[in-house]
Amino acid sequence: MKQIDYIKRMDRAELRKQMIISQFILILFSVGGSVLFFESFFVCWKEMFVWNIEEIIYYGVLPGFIIVMVDWFLTYTLPAKYYDDGGINEKLFANQPVWFIVTISILVALSEEMLFRGVIQTTFGYWVASILFALVHFRYLKKPVLLVSVLLVSFYLGYLFHITDNLVVTITAHFIVDVLLGFFIRFKREVWMR
Repeated sequence: MKQIDYIKRMDRAELRKQMIISQFILILFSVGGSVLFFESFFVCWKEMFVWNIEEIIYYGVLPGFIIVMVDWFLTYTLPAKYYDDGGINEKLFANQPVWFIVTISILVALSEEMLFRGVIQTTFGYWVASILFALVHFRYLKKPVLLVSVLLVSFYLGYLFHITDNLVVTITAHFIVDVLLGFFIRFKREVWMR
């Protein structure tokens, strides 16, 4: 059985559990990678988490909203089949409580940005991190529009980290994208039913 078929067969509870486990595995890889590759574990992480509000708003919040607006535009202008991920995101976010969408969005943004920007980009470079980020979203590999979309977002987030050296910026942008798209999936039925 293909991995994507296995994911489709999971019920909501199992999918949520697997999603949370996978994010904690990414955090463990981040910690392990930083121990292997960073000169000083705590100093390097401290230097990458900068709480500069202006930078966070300009390079994190605004790009997050830009990504979501472009995604929504494409969602409404392209045929639905191009954005069909096999119902995985629908299964993960539809009918979920708001607290779950916010929590999972924070966890995903934190774990993925720590690994891909914090460890991989810092150690192996912008291109490697951006391409690996897209490839980890394996369910999009046979969906050209979704693959190009996640690849462009990955390069954009990588660029934001490149110019700021600030994980708070990319975590913020990533969180905004995930939480707003999660809310869109969660609330679209209610809006359309009116």
